[in-house]
Amino acid sequence: MAKRIEVQHSNRIQRFFDKHISLREVVFIVLVVLCLSPLISPPVALVLGILIAQVVGHPYLHLNHKATHLLLQIAVVGLGFGMNVKSAVAAGKEGFLFTVGSIAFTLILGWVLSKWLKIEKVTSFLISCGTAICGGSAIAAVAPAIKAREKEISVALGVIFILNSVALVVFPIIGHWVGLSQTQFGLWCAIAIHDTSSVVGAAAKYGSAALAVATTVKLARALWILPVSLGASVAFKNKGNNVKIPCFIGFFVIALLLNTYIPRVHSIAPYVVQVSKAALTLTLFLIGCGLTAKVVKSVGVRPFIQGVLLWFAIAGGSLYVIMHVAA
Repeated sequence: MAKRIEVQHSNRIQRFFDKHISLREVVFIVLVVLCLSPLISPPVALVLGILIAQVVGHPYLHLNHKATHLLLQIAVVGLGFGMNVKSAVAAGKEGFLFTVGSIAFTLILGWVLSKWLKIEKVTSFLISCGTAICGGSAIAAVAPAIKAREKEISVALGVIFILNSVALVVFPIIGHWVGLSQTQFGLWCAIAIHDTSSVVGAAAKYGSAALAVATTVKLARALWILPVSLGASVAFKNKGNNVKIPCFIGFFVIALLLNTYIPRVHSIAPYVVQVSKAALTLTLFLIGCGLTAKVVKSVGVRPFIQGVLLWFAIAGGSLYVIMHVAA
């Protein structure tokens, strides 16, 4: 009975905003402005976005995917102006073995879980790739190589999307609880959190050193889209598909080089980084706005279980290695 009343109340709120579109837009724009200010942190922005999706509704939902995609690229490239080549190379070297091992482990475990849970192989592989490499970007890149259908892509993205939202809030708490250093936390984020946006958001909350390590290792990890996609194309017997590596990775490297070797850049770099962090916060707000009830319902139980089990395995395994083996 209480649940029915709650649903009716939610429907009344939705109908009210449907009749007053301008009010919904005003609320959305006010929150966008707040997310661009220092008053709102990335996790809070994500929660606000989820509330908008569930209670009010996103007035510009049809533009949301393109907006988040573009803003994330701008934010990541801008954050490159806060790092230097030497620290980036050091972080990349440290994370290389973890990257190779964790990607192989995740893909193999995903195949085992798909057999156990009896999940359709394309959907299962997309979830595994999203967990192993870089979330939605990996799914978008691999999908054409294995000729995934829209429904399969939507389910995989839904799983990754939900777990990303949880990771952004939970990971910094766990990091402080177990006493991870800045470097350890940055490495853990890059390996165990799916999307680049949530990796950068969680690491930025933890500290600047964690952010540098997490961003560099995660973007280096994204380069594995190419060999994994090519291998998947062969395994699924699909030939002639084009595989695209995100071009913003190249712009991130250029930003690193400029900040390292062009002294004049140092005077504007702090402002660029500040703007980029604001763009990241807004990105996470928009990502939350896209987490509608429809997205949640489209996932299904078994694919979600696979995503959770994969995530727990890679997060728990990498945390143990970082704390006890690589210490």
